[in-house]
Parts: sequence; C-alpha cells; structure tokens
Amino acid sequence: MRRAIAADAAIVRDQTRAAYAKWIPLIGREPKPMTANYERAVVEHIIDLYEEDDVPVALVEVIPQATCLLIENIAVQPSQQGKGLGDLLLKHAEMIAHSLHLDELQLYTNAAFASNIAFYARRGFEEFHREPFPAGGVTVHMRKVI
Repeated sequence: MRRAIAADAAIVRDQTRAAYAKWIPLIGREPKPMTANYERAVVEHIIDLYEEDDVPVALVEVIPQATCLLIENIAVQPSQQGKGLGDLLLKHAEMIAHSLHLDELQLYTNAAFASNIAFYARRGFEEFHREPFPAGGVTVHMRKVI
C-alpha cells in the first residue's frame, strides 16, 4: 500500500473508471466516482494505492471529517474483484481512522448497487440515511463504529 501523489492522478482515475464501469448500464450514467477531479483529490484527500508487483490494482480514497472518516471511494480492478481486496481496503481505512483518533467510518453508495450495500452490511456498516441524488437515483449513507 502506498499513498498516491499528484503524479498518480491518472492512475487513480483509470482504476476508478475501470472499477465502476459495470454500473453504467444499471443506472444509465457514469457513477459519481467516474467523474471526479482526481488531480484535486490526490492533493486534498487521502488516497492509498494497493499494488501487486508494483502495479496498482485497487485503491481507497478517504476524507477526514470532524467526527468520522468518510470513505469516498473504494475501487478494485475488475480482474481482482472477489479476492478480498475490498476487505483489505476497509481494514486499511479503519487503521487510518484510528491514527486520526476517529471512531466511525462513513460511506455512501447508490441504492441500485444492492451488492455493494450487502457487502458493507456484512462488514458491520449500517444504513442511516437515504437521499435523492441530483443526477437521478437515491444515495444510501452507511456508517460503522470502530
């Protein structure tokens, strides 16, 4: 695992676009992480890249908040999905939260992504809020006390 730097913005964008492309047919548009400004995000957020043989295959993007650590993005290359990297990235986010003296993780996902909601629920996250997303759909907010 290594921290992304400004020069990694294109890698972060490419990793994210590949990981989220499968959702386009379901919601009829690119999911929010596919449209983010990663030149800005690598400077303003904490983005850690998971590499195998020096090749990035997954990432976690977090944003420290006053009372929690917000998981903004978890992206795993499609060829690497189902191999436990999501668990590894969530545990890494917990370590970051602990290092910042934060005792809660929060994240959000599209209500149409039922497999994501189930994935997070199996790992101790609970839904606490739903709201309409401006581009269409519903955003599900989840949290986990750590």
